[in-house]
Amino acid sequence: MFNTLKTAFKVKEIRMKIFYMLAVLLIIRFGTYIPVPGIDVTALAEADVNTTLYAYIAGGSYGTIFAMGIGPYITASIIMQLLTVAIPKLEQINKEGEEGRKKINKWTRYLALGLAVLQGCGQIYSVHGLFLSQYQNFFVYFVALVSMVTGTIFVMWLGELLTEAGIGNGSSFIIFANILDKADGAVTTLVTYVSGQSLMYWVGLIILIVLFLALVVLVILVQDGERRIPVQYTKKMVGRRYVGGQSSYIPIKVNIAGVMAIIFAVSLLQFPQTIYQFFPNSTILGRIVSILELQNPVGCILYMILIFCFTFFYTSFAFNSVEVADNMKKAGGLVPGVRPSKPTADYIQGIVDRMSLIGACFYAVIAFAPIAMQWLFKINVSFGGTTLLIVSGVALELINQLEAQLVMRNYKGFLS
Repeated sequence: MFNTLKTAFKVKEIRMKIFYMLAVLLIIRFGTYIPVPGIDVTALAEADVNTTLYAYIAGGSYGTIFAMGIGPYITASIIMQLLTVAIPKLEQINKEGEEGRKKINKWTRYLALGLAVLQGCGQIYSVHGLFLSQYQNFFVYFVALVSMVTGTIFVMWLGELLTEAGIGNGSSFIIFANILDKADGAVTTLVTYVSGQSLMYWVGLIILIVLFLALVVLVILVQDGERRIPVQYTKKMVGRRYVGGQSSYIPIKVNIAGVMAIIFAVSLLQFPQTIYQFFPNSTILGRIVSILELQNPVGCILYMILIFCFTFFYTSFAFNSVEVADNMKKAGGLVPGVRPSKPTADYIQGIVDRMSLIGACFYAVIAFAPIAMQWLFKINVSFGGTTLLIVSGVALELINQLEAQLVMRNYKGFLS
């Protein structure tokens, strides 16, 4: 990994992309410290900070122009993917290639804008007491809402700029930076929490550190783990000679969905909290929100179930076994011992399902680890297995992108 980064910094084009990414992420983090117009900064600093897992992912802080961060766009992406499966017309548009994906992305942005307005209204309503007393009127609230929605749109635009830079998914990098920005605060809070406590708390902290180091190694191994399906290509007569006949393989990742399944599950569980901000006096909504908290056994079980569901759901989008089998048939490739076309597609799909099941079980256990630590040792671990998965996944994605660009550059230099 370090050799890859060292080599990447030697290449001017890749080095500029890395600096560009860091500059964009710095702008995003800077915006999370700019308060919305009219708010009492002193009261905001003394207010209770939202440290839920969704707040870590979204990255924003209440009362700032980037309070919602990338959160509305993530939720909008989930809704659009669900609608793509449920509505045949949207599914047809999604299969129209690049133009179809552009339409879906445009509608996703519009939906994210609507969700940003909805969530912004809820946040302003929940913190309206923090505004300066002489400025508590509709116009100030409206300006605050516009600034927050504009901040969300700006973050979405910056995420697309990162994607266009060619070093990975921009939204993933924003989430990555959001988590790392709050990691030091989580560690400090944890150490402060156990200071002066009984021996049991310190034992829990030591066990947590050991498990964390073990999880780092295990997560990296699973992230890079894959099942390789052998493929044999038949020889073809081209002109006066035979070509082909090589052996290759199809790499199947342990979990094709990656951390997106966890992000989708967290976003869906957080959605009732957005509604509850408008009706804080509602007993029913308050009960639902408390049940859906990850520390609640019901919310924890539902969280695990959603991880499994979104893992298979996202895999169905990311990997099409029928298309892979058709492309193999056109290229004269076949899996040894398996007939072409549908039998090959069924064989590949079976392997994908088994690998996804293994990955989903692993990710569910990792996501459950910090919750179990809180139940057993009464230690609140906000920065836990889920955030570790996201950070390691994005870091590995960055390294893989850099390695791919270095290989392409070497090929270009060889051909030229």
